[in-house]
Amino acid sequence: MEEEARQNQAMKLIRLLACTLIISVMSAGMFNIVLPQIREQFHLTLSQVSWMTSVYTLIYAIGTVIYGKLADRYRLKQLLTAGLLVFAAGSVLGLCSATFGMVIFGRALQAAGAAVIPATATLIPVRYFPVEKRGTAMGMSAVGLAIGNALSPVVSALVSSVADWRWLFCIPLLTLLLLPWYRKYLNDEPGTAAGVDWPGAILLGAGVGMLLFGLSEDSWLLMAGGAAAFTLFGLRIKSAEAPFIQPQLLKNKSYMVYSAGTFLMTGISYSLIFLSPLLLAEEQRLSSGWIGLALVPAALCSALLGKKGGKLADTRGVSFVFHIASVLLLSCFALMSVFTGAPPAAIALILVLGNVGQTFMNIALASSASKTLPKSQTGVGMGMFSMMNFISGSVAVAINGKFMDLGSSRVWNPLSFGTGGGGYIYSNIFLVLAAAHAVLLIAGHWYSKRESRSGIKPAGAPAAQPQGKA
Repeated sequence: MEEEARQNQAMKLIRLLACTLIISVMSAGMFNIVLPQIREQFHLTLSQVSWMTSVYTLIYAIGTVIYGKLADRYRLKQLLTAGLLVFAAGSVLGLCSATFGMVIFGRALQAAGAAVIPATATLIPVRYFPVEKRGTAMGMSAVGLAIGNALSPVVSALVSSVADWRWLFCIPLLTLLLLPWYRKYLNDEPGTAAGVDWPGAILLGAGVGMLLFGLSEDSWLLMAGGAAAFTLFGLRIKSAEAPFIQPQLLKNKSYMVYSAGTFLMTGISYSLIFLSPLLLAEEQRLSSGWIGLALVPAALCSALLGKKGGKLADTRGVSFVFHIASVLLLSCFALMSVFTGAPPAAIALILVLGNVGQTFMNIALASSASKTLPKSQTGVGMGMFSMMNFISGSVAVAINGKFMDLGSSRVWNPLSFGTGGGGYIYSNIFLVLAAAHAVLLIAGHWYSKRESRSGIKPAGAPAAQPQGKA
């Protein structure tokens, strides 16, 4: 009877978590569609308006690791309550914002609270489910992520077509309806782990923040300040008792190689998310509502095929999924470069390739990184891996925004179809992204072969199959 009660409690928690993840993912992605509106209303450059995305992902990245560390010392119930209340406070501030500065501060506050959600998504399956049922729990979490990604453009399109874009800030307030249920079912006890390395976290955040802001504002002084912060961060992790990033991870060559490759791959993939709504707004002159609807097919296909990608990784190996993802992404970038000026329906179909490829790539890269880590470092290693992916997204958005502001007077792709002068920069960026992805794919293939020849199993290679299995 007691075991059955624990199982019921765990299932209720995982359902709550899936609902929370839907709202969280929607909040992260909805504003990408209305960036053209925000840019026009506040008379901003693209690199300036890109801070709507950059500031969110940067704070979200570092906050995820901080909440994970705090959960080892404090009750998850209290951390989740605090995080969701901060998430809601940021939403209210954004809803009432009159200046772009207030909008950015609201997004920053949202991210500081929302970062508790991925930390919770990692801890609930581990703390409340036995080992043999954790896969099911994580699968339900993945369903929440997929639904959130699929609903994000739909909800954004509906809201922005009938009301001011600021009303998108109201969506996260729905998480407050779930809070009483979390407080009812969470009963975890605090651990005894060491505290958070706050100086290290601040130095890392300051380094990335100053680098991005210096890039968008053409300030060499800020970029130099970012470099100085990174230098101090490197010294800090060598001297701190419990550093924000464990030095042992930095000594793991395979983990660092695959993490660096993942950082670059994620940045390339995230560029598609940032550029697509802008392309549809500026080249096809679509309203926010129609932009959202144009992105729905790609989001739905990604949600429906995500589970298939996970099964393929288990049955055919990570390398197989990685190559499928690479083909899809390369095809998407190349086609986007050629058909930049094509009708919106054609763009929507091309984006299906990119979104599904990105989902498959995330599965392959996460699995590859986990295989480079000993069991004792899996938790902290994957936490750092997630953080670096979010930071990669911030960097990609800032760089793309800067290139968009510079523009281009000619198109580099001789096959570019129906592209006007304003669309040259989109075609050129997608061409560069395709080339960069091809270079990374070749480099990764060469590294895997070199490791195989030296007798070391590459992290991205599929696990050895037991005897008698294909």
